[in-house]
Amino acid sequence: MRLRHSPASPFVRKCRLAAAVLGLTLDLDPCDTTDPTDSISQQNPLGKIPALLLDDGEVLFDSAVIVAYLDHLGGDKLIPAEPKARFAALKLEALADGIADAALLQIYEGRYRPEGMQVQSWLDRQAGKVARGLATLEASPPADGPVTNGDIALACALGYLDYRFKGEWRATHPRLVAWLEGFGQRVPAFAATVAP
Repeated sequence: MRLRHSPASPFVRKCRLAAAVLGLTLDLDPCDTTDPTDSISQQNPLGKIPALLLDDGEVLFDSAVIVAYLDHLGGDKLIPAEPKARFAALKLEALADGIADAALLQIYEGRYRPEGMQVQSWLDRQAGKVARGLATLEASPPADGPVTNGDIALACALGYLDYRFKGEWRATHPRLVAWLEGFGQRVPAFAATVAP
């Protein structure tokens, strides 16, 4: 299995961590989503990463789909089977992915719009999503226990905030800081997948 990737993507990191927790191997295949000649646009019509190229030629995309597929291959260890736990993990994954998405959109606004043309109301709206998501999770951090898809997604979202926003979230979210430190101890691959 080949994972089309960029090392800074929180969604790519999520797939890499899921594979590591499950004991699966992914071959990393870098791509440039801004290069119109990169084959990612043929592999994923959305032109986004991550995309998982399977041995039979099938391509899976969106990190949630890829993680679910890896979990299936790895023995269904990440996404709980029991309904209450399952939907709690899926909800956490959706919230964490939303935080990462909003953070990424802030970066893109600065990267792809010339200075002076950036839309502050758009940046504020995305920052508000991140702030509300973090406040919700600070009030009720995930419980310790077996690592889930939601835990992995949250760790990657927080890691992305560290990477792109200098960890500013840490000053006002001590319970999430403690949770992330515990996650890092439980999942050594978290440190091994930090973007360069």
